[in-house]
Amino acid sequence: MLSRKLEVISPEEYLRFEAQSPVRHEYVNGQIFAMTGASIRHNVIALNIAASLRSHLKASPCRVMIEGVKLHVARENAYYYPDVMVSCDPKLEKLTANDMVVDQPTVIVEVLSESTAGIDRREKMSAYRKLASLKEYVLVEQDRRHVEVFRRVGDVGWEQIVLDNDDELDLVSLEFRLPLAEIYEGTGL
Repeated sequence: MLSRKLEVISPEEYLRFEAQSPVRHEYVNGQIFAMTGASIRHNVIALNIAASLRSHLKASPCRVMIEGVKLHVARENAYYYPDVMVSCDPKLEKLTANDMVVDQPTVIVEVLSESTAGIDRREKMSAYRKLASLKEYVLVEQDRRHVEVFRRVGDVGWEQIVLDNDDELDLVSLEFRLPLAEIYEGTGL
């Protein structure tokens, strides 16, 4: 991600700017960062996960959102665009055309690219873990069948589950299982 400038802007200024911008930007503590474009493989992986989650959660109050919805992390003064996000926040049951921000996700999925992997593993992971509602954070490689699940354990701990090849993604918080073969379907991996 590239910084627009080193000027500091308020969250309100960011939201006004972002509503009119043809390019998406993330916001971290007064700075805005342009989002890079995603590869087709990245997009296919995110869509495979989102579609499977949507099908699984259809009869539930949980909502599945893809990369165009902002996530607000108040404790970090940040707005991010996760690749896939699930929120079971009751206020999302009555969506309006003006709803653009989620602040209580249950699960966040980031599809890693060479340019974003470091940010997803460090900055975003640190910020996301501060969200009390977050139960699982999933990192999905796009160049090989490899998925990492970070699952909240109790009030302060996180466990890491590493999946490869023929393993199955298990999101305990959503009672959801998906074979890695289905995550990577249509990607050539």
